[in-house]
Amino acid sequence: MAPSFAVHARRGAAALATAAVLSAGLAPAASADASPSPAAPGLFGSSDPKFDGVFRQSLALLAQHTAGVASPKPAIEWLAGQQCADGGFTAYRADAGKACDAKTPLDSNATAAAVQALAALGGHGGAVTKAVGWLKSTQNEDGGWAYNPGGPSDANSTSIVIGALAAAGEDPRKVTSKRGASAYDGLVTFGLGCDAAEADRGAFAYQPDKSGKLAANADATAAAALAGLGKGYAVPAAGKDNTDPKPLSCKGDEAGTSDPKAAADAASAYLARVMDKEQDGPHLVAAQPGADKPAPDYGNTAEAVIALAAGGHRDAAAKPLKWLEQNSAAWAKQAGPAAYAQLVLAAHAAGADPRDFGGADLVSQLTATGPKAEAAASPSEKKDEKKEEKKDDKGLGVWWVVGIFFVASVGAGFLLSGRKKKNQP
Repeated sequence: MAPSFAVHARRGAAALATAAVLSAGLAPAASADASPSPAAPGLFGSSDPKFDGVFRQSLALLAQHTAGVASPKPAIEWLAGQQCADGGFTAYRADAGKACDAKTPLDSNATAAAVQALAALGGHGGAVTKAVGWLKSTQNEDGGWAYNPGGPSDANSTSIVIGALAAAGEDPRKVTSKRGASAYDGLVTFGLGCDAAEADRGAFAYQPDKSGKLAANADATAAAALAGLGKGYAVPAAGKDNTDPKPLSCKGDEAGTSDPKAAADAASAYLARVMDKEQDGPHLVAAQPGADKPAPDYGNTAEAVIALAAGGHRDAAAKPLKWLEQNSAAWAKQAGPAAYAQLVLAAHAAGADPRDFGGADLVSQLTATGPKAEAAASPSEKKDEKKEEKKDDKGLGVWWVVGIFFVASVGAGFLLSGRKKKNQP
């Protein structure tokens, strides 16, 4: 809950880099993220975390939790240690022992994603409360959020923050700006209503252009379809019931986008309609610089599946999920933990088994990109340990004495190296 994670020029370098990880696989093979990073203990993935460290870590932990897997303690500590004193998060801090300052580029997306993960894991109430407080303090007058504080609101950032608020137990309707606009008020302003072309009705724009016009954006629509329901990235598995998403109603005076749930339903209908138009299977596409035609957008297709499933549109979600099962393996292997996490969350939301996703065990693949969990001692090992402790209690012993000298000689170095060094962009 969300990073998460499409290319938008106004998001700047951080968003561009995150998009490279989560969209259609723009990064070269050399940046494959298949194993944990030895340079940043506790971090999922081996690629440079400068732009997406907190986001991909949050998604990975959230996906593991959803799949019923206990995340390694170092991974959880890594994420919690990235938080700044005021509650916000930036994409990556190289040295978490160094206090954040005015130059630290805190952003709503990393903070909201971290909130979703830490709230789900439990035991981090203080960190979640501080992060939510920071998010509230950066809410724009229109009720929405920008990627970085002080910028104009955008649909994607507003959506992921709504997911974080909900995950933390907050009611987005009651989180209001000084002007009195709620988080939902900010969200629905990006919806395309009945004055838009019929094919675009129900979609969401990332931001209005300079003239104030809204253009349909599939990435923003997938994010808003989930946020309009008051949901984050982790949603309960879909049940057997199924409803078809309702397109935007333009009868009478109702534009259909003032109510967030109605807007979410219309956004889902738009997504289902757009994905069904693709000849090679239902999925979203993204334009790539220099490419002759748009390429499959695996990450946002996964987010669309989550949104459709969350809205009770089981059949509509099943079709793009099946496409992902058949086509996403190479992308996930190259993109790494964030990709595996998105697929795990999508499979879970749609009622599928992430451990048998087109024959692949996504949960194991995700886990392999992170730090290894500490193996729990067996009952027999615990008994042996107690026996040894009793023996040691009878006398110091030569090894205990040697240990004292060892600690005395290396203690200072151990304390210094034990400080967790995290990452700063």
